[in-house]
Amino acid sequence: MKEYQTPKDRRYTETLLNAARQESAAFMNLKHTAERKDGAIPAKYRELMSIAVALTTQCAYCIESHMQNAVREGATKEEIAETVFIAAALRAGGAVGNGLLAMRLFDEIGSVATTGPGGE
Repeated sequence: MKEYQTPKDRRYTETLLNAARQESAAFMNLKHTAERKDGAIPAKYRELMSIAVALTTQCAYCIESHMQNAVREGATKEEIAETVFIAAALRAGGAVGNGLLAMRLFDEIGSVATTGPGGE
């Protein structure tokens, strides 16, 4: 394989949607509902949140799409930059939170290793 994730892959959108009609319809309904403009959260903020999530999930297609929407909704370069760093901080915070789990698991595994599998 010569390349991964290229904009040319978008030509497979209909193929994917048609191959799983019920699932894709449910997904598209959720997507359209989440991206609606008449919700309590203004469209610009919905798009900034979408960019933050897209950055953490590392979906290039989502980043591009929601950047276009955010700019159309009036997001500034400064708002985008802050969104990037908020997403980065939360992503790093998630690693630290999971690090707490790793520390607990180390203690639990370590206590099993020193006492034996039966706790003896």
